Amino acid sequence: MRLAAAPPVLAIVTAAALAVAAPARADDPPAGSVPPDRDPFYSAPGDIGGYEPGRVVASRRIIPKAGNLADTVDAWQISYRTNDSHDRAELTVTTLLVPKKAWTGGGARPAVSVQAAEDSTGTQCAPSYGISSGSLVAASSVVSAAPLLDRGWAVAMPDFEGPKSVFMAGPQAGHAVLDGIRAVRNFGAGGLGAANEWALNGYSGGAQATGWAAELQPSYAPDVELAGVTMGGTPADPGAVARSLDGGLFSGFEAAATVSLDAEFPEAGIQNLLNDEGRQAMADARDKCVTDLLTGFPFRRLADYTTVSDPLSVPSVAAMLKKNTMGSTAPAAPVFNYHADTDEIVPVGQADALVKAWCSRGATVQTVRDAIGEHALEALVRNGDVLTFLSDRFAGERAPDTC
Repeated sequence: MRLAAAPPVLAIVTAAALAVAAPARADDPPAGSVPPDRDPFYSAPGDIGGYEPGRVVASRRIIPKAGNLADTVDAWQISYRTNDSHDRAELTVTTLLVPKKAWTGGGARPAVSVQAAEDSTGTQCAPSYGISSGSLVAASSVVSAAPLLDRGWAVAMPDFEGPKSVFMAGPQAGHAVLDGIRAVRNFGAGGLGAANEWALNGYSGGAQATGWAAELQPSYAPDVELAGVTMGGTPADPGAVARSLDGGLFSGFEAAATVSLDAEFPEAGIQNLLNDEGRQAMADARDKCVTDLLTGFPFRRLADYTTVSDPLSVPSVAAMLKKNTMGSTAPAAPVFNYHADTDEIVPVGQADALVKAWCSRGATVQTVRDAIGEHALEALVRNGDVLTFLSDRFAGERAPDTC
């Protein structure tokens, strides 16, 4: 549709017993105020490989410093085991926000896993640290969560880029999202357990993680049933997005993805393609938040940093990009997919290709395209539709389908 602008009880008890952070001392800094690379809470135990995906490693209450969340929600950070893109065990963190106001709707309080667009290469840019420290990177997290919390829904915000801060690594992000929901259920605080319905929501870089979670859920986490999925401005095909960004104002996103995918997929051989300037650029782009990446790497071309004219076509790189392209499996949950036709950062064509692939495999998708729009503004324009779609799914209404 194109529109004009506009667990069993024992498991819970066991997890709760394990989910205890070290006792705080009077001179300890507030929980979550230390950057992740210096905070032991973010360190995986040596036996993390023996944990089941979604098992809680540690937890702690936090006082959110972002927005007015401290006055309106109870908040926890929960660390848990998940898997990277090669199914190797790793630890990441999700932030659970539960409205202080009692839920008065029918049934159990609904919950939404919200994937904030981190788009960064440093752990200091993770949503958990932003929310607990009040750093500037918290802005997108609060904007993403606030309308849902206003509805009385619980929100979990996973650090889906994981401990290596990898941007655009699809399987890793999908695993982190799904295991984050498992971790919240296993944690059992805030009135959340097996009875709560879950949905997914994300825009832009957050939509990439959301889409991967929706696509992987039937095979990776069949125990995590989803009522619905909302995603917009979706970078479904990293190769197509890279070609669109290359040499333009927003080529900093390309720098972030290159550093991240090199870290997550060394078998792609990206290091072997770099010239001296490229090696320096890679070093400069590590451990950066999105603002520094965008201001540090505008109008850059991949070919300027490599010994080949078209690095995206190198077989090992192309194979890696294909592994990170959505569309091979249909989500089981109904999807609301929206995008501006004139999006200047994420081209709409590759999002249309994703919808076509999902529809051909039996997915239920409501597709909305705005004839005129801008990438950041589109999220605001369609926020009401996102809330309506999720409300209707939680109410059990039949999902619209434009496939």
